[in-house]
Amino acid sequence: MTTAAKRIVILGGGFGGLYTALRLSQFPWEGNPPEIVLVDKNDRFLFAPLLYELITGELQTWEIAPPFEELLSQTGIRFYQAKVTGIEIEEQYVELENRPALTYDYLTIALGGQTPLSNIPGVQDYAIPFRTLPHAYHLLEKLRILEQSEMDKIRVAIIGGGYSGVELACKLADRLGERGRIRLVERGEQLLKTATDFNRQAAEKALEVRKVWVDLETSVESVGADSLELLYKGQVDLLPVEIVLWTVGTQVSDLIRDLPLPHNERGQLMTQPTLQVVDYPHLFALGDAAHCQDVTGQDIHFVTLREQATAQVAIQQADYCAWNLWASVCDRPLLPFRYQGLGEMLALGVETATLNGLGMKLEGSVGYVARRLAYLYRLPTLQHQFAVGVNWLTQPLLKVLSQSKSS
Repeated sequence: MTTAAKRIVILGGGFGGLYTALRLSQFPWEGNPPEIVLVDKNDRFLFAPLLYELITGELQTWEIAPPFEELLSQTGIRFYQAKVTGIEIEEQYVELENRPALTYDYLTIALGGQTPLSNIPGVQDYAIPFRTLPHAYHLLEKLRILEQSEMDKIRVAIIGGGYSGVELACKLADRLGERGRIRLVERGEQLLKTATDFNRQAAEKALEVRKVWVDLETSVESVGADSLELLYKGQVDLLPVEIVLWTVGTQVSDLIRDLPLPHNERGQLMTQPTLQVVDYPHLFALGDAAHCQDVTGQDIHFVTLREQATAQVAIQQADYCAWNLWASVCDRPLLPFRYQGLGEMLALGVETATLNGLGMKLEGSVGYVARRLAYLYRLPTLQHQFAVGVNWLTQPLLKVLSQSKSS
């Protein structure tokens, strides 16, 4: 008599969820292999650290956001495109919008975080976050309309002087050129407060060269349809602006916050070093949804991490999560997560970047090439890596050939 196959459900197709599913599908299974189901509300995976290159046309959508169906086509993983509306912990099923409920034997929660927009008047109505493909498309459409207008100057305010804010400022300054008026607003005393000195200094130099106006110790009072109120040392200034980009903070979704499970003060799920939710060995959580201590006792959650470190954390956690799911099903020992900081990279304009890690400090075009190669290696499947790598190699040659023909 054969035992019914277990079902492993993974919620969220970002770095944590997708890479867990892909790694899990590669393990050898004894007897009846489990059914692996990946659920995400979008039809495409997004390699978020490269989203900025869409704004300057350095990369195309297919390179940084391949469809899940394409990535999973030869893996045996089932993909459900659906929004998760609830999780019943005791009954062990997931509620999906416009789909039947999905039962599970093991559940991995990797739903990620979201940008808070409701704290300041006007932000939700007029500001644009920059986390997803629709956000990038929204920004691109606004830029297209403004660039085709007769407007002399295009004024853009970017709120948040972390990694996202600095990278956006440099990319937009390069795209808009002399026509752009870019303002970077940071509430703290310095930009990139968690970055290394090397990266911070390179970023400050890049912003200065591009004539980006930097407002430190400045907070946002309100955002309007074509204006921005800023507070600096007790004085409020009303500034005209065409675009406000919001890159401040990350918060856990209400769905995760409301689960009857152990949480920290920010609503993240508390996990063991094995990435199992405390007191629930069949539940795993990783990425922005989770707060865990690794085997060394180091706290791993997005409050204590540099913004761009969260992607490498989720990728590393995915390897451990996949192993521990496999070990749980096959009755093998589980492994505690051990985080390895691999350094940090910054895109500081078109075809220029920094890389600081693994004993290297690179900037400019050399940093750009190193960053590209590092991210090429991290793309989710060998087939996608190959397709993107070939495109990156051939594009410069095609550009030279087209220029020679036109001349």
